[in-house]
Amino acid sequence: MTNEKTITPINGYLMLFICLLFIFGGIAALVNEQSLWFLFAVFLGLFLFFGIVLVNPNSSRVLLLFGKYVGTIKKNGLYWVNPLYTKKKISLRASNFDSERLKVNDKLGNPVMISTILVWRVTDTYKAAFDVDDYKNFVRVQTDAAVRKLASMYPYDNFADEGIEEDITLRSSVNEVSEALEKEIQDRLEMAGIEVLEARIGYLAYAQEIANAMLKRQQATAIVAARHKIVEGAVSMVEMALEELNKKDVVELDEERKSAMVSNLMVVLCSDKDAAPIVNTGTLNH
Repeated sequence: MTNEKTITPINGYLMLFICLLFIFGGIAALVNEQSLWFLFAVFLGLFLFFGIVLVNPNSSRVLLLFGKYVGTIKKNGLYWVNPLYTKKKISLRASNFDSERLKVNDKLGNPVMISTILVWRVTDTYKAAFDVDDYKNFVRVQTDAAVRKLASMYPYDNFADEGIEEDITLRSSVNEVSEALEKEIQDRLEMAGIEVLEARIGYLAYAQEIANAMLKRQQATAIVAARHKIVEGAVSMVEMALEELNKKDVVELDEERKSAMVSNLMVVLCSDKDAAPIVNTGTLNH
């Protein structure tokens, strides 16, 4: 048998009553009748008592008879099975796994620190019990392997200044990366009868040896982008000012004075410090 088989054993309450009847009834008869035959009833009651199985909600018991798979009890309650059965408990509850922070290389070869948060549960008790050695350790190892593979498939971030533009990155494409991670882990854990409920990146950062350099790079990129916006806006404002002055005939400027005005306005608008104006009380030339 290579598939899970769900069974429902005998009612445990009835068998518990019979076991107690054999044990206490045998003891009472042994005391009153002084016959060793009633001792057999006591031992029989104790033997049958070992067949009592309690199954809690979202739990299961895998039953074996001398190494042969008999079935799995998934319905919660009190049951009685053959006392010779080996009963292995497997939880069906959802479990959390927070992996350790792994140092891996992304698609561009940059070392990054990454970890994942996984929510999983057992759906096939036969595979979890017999197809892998230790299904909990199997989850940990295969999750780490899936995270390493995923990190190598995508870059940490886009570097537009170097002509590297990716549709999916580890930092910005959270949903896409989580879906790819969940599929990768599910493919690996399917052979163990485990269902992946959720998988997402729990921690993501550059490795310590390049973190400072990458931070400076991001800051420089942000500064350049901000300067670009400032210059673009300043040119528009200067152009608008010249058009308004020319339209309303406020002052007539030749090319030299127009160039000086443009230069002064660009300095004022693009400077990262407040301008210190100088009031000219003389002529335009002095």
